[in-house]
Amino acid sequence: MGEPYEVSFRLTRRRSSVPRARAVLRATLGSWGVGHDVAEAGELILSELVTNALRVRVPGDRHVGVRIVRSPVDEMLRLEVSDAGTGRPGVRAPRDDEPGGRGLLLVEAVSERWGVEARPGGIGKTVWAELKAPDIRPVPDGTEVGAIAVRPGQDVRVWGAWRTVLGVRGEAGVAGRPDVMLALDDGSELRIPVDEPVAVREGRDVGRDGGPR
Repeated sequence: MGEPYEVSFRLTRRRSSVPRARAVLRATLGSWGVGHDVAEAGELILSELVTNALRVRVPGDRHVGVRIVRSPVDEMLRLEVSDAGTGRPGVRAPRDDEPGGRGLLLVEAVSERWGVEARPGGIGKTVWAELKAPDIRPVPDGTEVGAIAVRPGQDVRVWGAWRTVLGVRGEAGVAGRPDVMLALDDGSELRIPVDEPVAVREGRDVGRDGGPR
């Protein structure tokens, strides 16, 4: 039996966060072997959920949280988007002349199921949607993924050796092209373009402070 596997990240409250979320999802689903049709539906759903979350009024400059979960056991892909806003979104039936308001209609039509939950231990809510993904598979040891999909706790192959990733952050690259900065367990940092393939494998579990648990 396969174990659930997930990727979590946070987005700043700006328009560019929508394509960034899609890029992370695309890289993640590619590494999981998810088919084109499911990946396309997933991108549509995540775009709508992130767009809605960015429109919500929140206290201060709170981030939007995204969680992508796959479970090969029940062949499901789950997408979650969290924000610190109040209220619960609902499906609307906008008039033909209204320019917006169809986001959750699309989510409802494309997903297997969707819903809204209160965030445990925090303010705000999580809107989630699930898709059937029968071709989803576990990540093999030493697979290649886009650099944007690397997460703390994984090992990456650097200069012929495996190093554990302690932290991941985004940086502006050449000519505005985004890069990923990986903080490694030997004290060094590795700068990689977001779409560059990186060899990864499952490593040790890393705590929130960057140290092993």
